[in-house]
Amino acid sequence: MSDLIQIGQRAKEASITLGRLGQEDKNKVLKTCAEAILEAEAEIMAANKKDVEIAEKNGVKSSLIDRLRLTPDRLQAMANGLIEITALPDPIGDVISMKVRPNGLTIGQKIVPLGVVGIIYESRPNVTADAFGLCFKTGNAVILRGGSDAIHSNIAIIKALQNGLKEAGCTPDAVQLLEDTSRELVKEFMRMNRYIDVLIPRGGAGLIKSVIENSTIPVIETGTGNCHIYVDEFADFTMALDIIDNAKTQRLGVCNTCESLVIHEKISERFIPMLVDRLSLKDIEIRADERACQISGRCIPATEEDYMTEYLDRIISLKVVNCIEEAIIHVNTYNTKHSDAIITQNYDNAMKFLNEIDSAAVYVNASTRFTDGNEFGFGAEIGISTQKLHARGPMGLKALTTTKYIIFGNGQIRK
Repeated sequence: MSDLIQIGQRAKEASITLGRLGQEDKNKVLKTCAEAILEAEAEIMAANKKDVEIAEKNGVKSSLIDRLRLTPDRLQAMANGLIEITALPDPIGDVISMKVRPNGLTIGQKIVPLGVVGIIYESRPNVTADAFGLCFKTGNAVILRGGSDAIHSNIAIIKALQNGLKEAGCTPDAVQLLEDTSRELVKEFMRMNRYIDVLIPRGGAGLIKSVIENSTIPVIETGTGNCHIYVDEFADFTMALDIIDNAKTQRLGVCNTCESLVIHEKISERFIPMLVDRLSLKDIEIRADERACQISGRCIPATEEDYMTEYLDRIISLKVVNCIEEAIIHVNTYNTKHSDAIITQNYDNAMKFLNEIDSAAVYVNASTRFTDGNEFGFGAEIGISTQKLHARGPMGLKALTTTKYIIFGNGQIRK
């Protein structure tokens, strides 16, 4: 029997145990695990230092190293995230409907765990703790496969979490890590539908595409973020510049960062020079269409590929359009269904954009950086779903559950 099958079997057994735990029991365990992370700070930080040094030696760009790097504050935030999950209402066991049929059967719908969740992710070691916390609170066992770039950090974090589980009298198999990060093993992992109930990829376009094409397990697709901001002809320029600056430069290496701009032609000659001045302060390169390049010689001509690229870098694309209808077509053509925004003081245009943009989160006069489980009031998140089935947008506790029908009778038989 392979090690991977044993991991799957242990996870399946653990999920049965976790499904029996009440809210108070789960919260007690999560608090103990939060303490275990802080107690293991020295070990976790030493492991993370190894990962960062390897990434720097391999020439990984700074925005991705920022995603990888842990600090004492980030470690504290990781522990705080587990504590915050304990304050969230536990959805498991809630009966969300109940009706009596003419034949006397009482039929209800009850929220239950998914069972075993598999998560494949890259770079960000904080995902390790967040994923465990959300899955544990919803009674799910979780098998994690992080990237090779964060393997030392992930091993140390999992060790701390499993120590916390054991200290709290709970099975350490509630969370398991695949320490072998080879492609061969991950392909085998994606075909473990006998043991894993749902698979969630969290990372770049290549990872997500590979999981969708190769998995025999149902997949919840979490998205790459080619997020757009459309500056309408009725935009407040100061607001637009502040929002674009925040959405693009606050943190380069995350999926809710703005990567693409769309500007209405009626304001382009006034707004684009102001935009170039503002973004140049943060060393942002603007790759733009011909009209924008004519307005500002500091723009670089864009290619078709630029409009569909999630840069995760100090680069942004720009397109000038004739009308809001053209803006909507452009955004829906090139976005990744993640997060898009309009900056406008015109109510009708705002509502048209909200209604016609096909994305998980659509904003009016706000930064795309708010697409986040914590910002939406869900606590930590498992990812941002860009698909339309089961879950869409930031995935909190409810997204990690399913339902089953419960039926009460008094001897009915079907005729």
